Amino acid sequence: MTKKRKTVLLVLTACVLFGLLYAITYIPRKLITIEPESVSRIEIFDGTRGELLTVTAAEELNHIIGNLNRVTFQKGKCSFGYMGYRYRLTIYNQKGTERQSLIINSSDLIRYRSFFYTDKENSIDIDYISSLFDRD
Repeated sequence: MTKKRKTVLLVLTACVLFGLLYAITYIPRKLITIEPESVSRIEIFDGTRGELLTVTAAEELNHIIGNLNRVTFQKGKCSFGYMGYRYRLTIYNQKGTERQSLIINSSDLIRYRSFFYTDKENSIDIDYISSLFDRD
């Protein structure tokens, strides 16, 4: 085998491996895998009202985290340049350190780590989150 052929084969193999690794990120998966007991609070900012709500009640934390734990998301397009959202959630652990942050746009769409993710089942309980703001 010639040196040029080895180089081309090596570059081609590297490109295929890189492509496969990138494609794996598009396999549907659970983004939220947090034990509800490990959460001390969730800060929810409503982007349409401009209001911040801090959730600390165990029942409410369990409902929100339990719901997000059950949802399987499919990675979509990059979210750079998109503005506006319905809810921004910041989840804190028992030590008060930020554990995870994400944006919920609708019952089937979130933004997480600069990408949109969709849920084919529309199972994000956005009505429950909305009801937390309406109770006051």
